[in-house]
Amino acid sequence: MNIFQTAEKQSNILPAKYREMTVLELESRVREIKEKLGKRLFIPGHHYQKDEVIKFADVTGDSLKLAQLSEENKDAEYIVFCGVHFMAETADILTAPVQKVLLPDMRAGCSMADMADIHQTERAWVKLVDIFGETMLPLTYVNSTAAIKAFVGRNGGATVTSSNAEKMVSWAFEQKPRILFLPDQHLGRNTAYNLGVELDEMAVWNPVSDKLEYEGSLENVKVILWKGHCSVHENFTVENVKEVRKQYPEMKIIVHPECKREVVAISDMAGSTNYIIEAIENSKPGSSWAIGTEMNLVNRIINQHLDKHIISLNPHMCPCLTMNRIDLPHLAWCLETIEQGEGHNRIQVEEQTAAFAKLALDRMLERP
Repeated sequence: MNIFQTAEKQSNILPAKYREMTVLELESRVREIKEKLGKRLFIPGHHYQKDEVIKFADVTGDSLKLAQLSEENKDAEYIVFCGVHFMAETADILTAPVQKVLLPDMRAGCSMADMADIHQTERAWVKLVDIFGETMLPLTYVNSTAAIKAFVGRNGGATVTSSNAEKMVSWAFEQKPRILFLPDQHLGRNTAYNLGVELDEMAVWNPVSDKLEYEGSLENVKVILWKGHCSVHENFTVENVKEVRKQYPEMKIIVHPECKREVVAISDMAGSTNYIIEAIENSKPGSSWAIGTEMNLVNRIINQHLDKHIISLNPHMCPCLTMNRIDLPHLAWCLETIEQGEGHNRIQVEEQTAAFAKLALDRMLERP
C-alpha cells in the first residue's frame, strides 16, 4: 500500500501564492499559525530536513523517535510530520485515531522504502519458503512502508532501526536459523557481518528478476538480503575514503551503516544518525572528521561544531532529494489548510494493516 492509497484525496500542486511569498512572509505565517494553534499542533522534523523547516520543528530526531514522540503527545490534534511518507505512516500507526497526521508534500517519499512493495514481497516469500521451508523469519528496517511492516508482523517478525539492528538480528536468529532482511541490503549485510555471519553465508533476493542471487550450497545461507538501498548512502565510495586518507591522514571517517560493506569496512566508525551526532559532540575541539551521511545533516553538524574540522566524505554529495520536497512554502500551505479547518495531505493507514504493522513495531520496542 503506497502513500497515495493511504491519504485522503487532495491536490499535490502547491498554489502559486506560496511561490510568490517572500521568505519573511512565509516565516511570519508559520509562526502566526503555530502560536494560534498552540498545543493542538505538533511539528516533528527529521534530521535530514532543510534548516528552513527544522527551525520550526518542535522536536528533531530520527524517524522512529519522532513517531514515538508523536505518540506521547496526547494534546496534539494535528501532527505535521516533516519527513517522508513511511515516517508519517509510522506516526499514524502509533498515535490515537483522533489525531491527524499530515505530510506537507505528498511527493516526499523514500526510494529505499519504494524498493520493496507488498506484491513483490509476498511473491518473494512464497518462492523463498519453497526453497528454505519454514526456516526463515522476516525483519524489516523501519525505513519501509506500512504494508511491509504489516507483512513482517503477520509472519512473526519485527522492525529494526540502524541503532538496534544487531540486537534485533540476534533475536531473530533465536527464533529461526535464517532471516529475510528488508529492504536495505547494506544495513542487513553490515549488521549480520558484525554478528559473525560470513559474506558467503548471505544471499540476495532480486525483486526485479524475482530470483535468488547466490553461488554455493543453499544449505549455507543464513541471511537473505532484499536488493534495496539508500540512494544517498550508496553514493559514498571506497574512492572517497581513499581520497580523504590521502588528503587528511589524521582525519577520522564515520559513516552510516546504510553505506556499502566495503566502505564501512575501511572507515573508522559506523553507526546510526544519532551515533554520528553524538560521536561528533563528544569529540575533542580541534579533531577532524569526514562524515558519510546525508548532506543537510552534515552541514548542520559543521555549523554546530566550528571548533572542529568537518567535511562530507563525498564532496559532491547532494541532500536527500525526496526529503527535501518538504520546504517552507509547503509547510506554510499545510498549516494554512489546518487553520482553515481542512488539514490536507492526511496520512491514514488502513486499520488491519496498522494492527499488524504495530505488532512488528511492538516486538522491537519490547526489547530495550
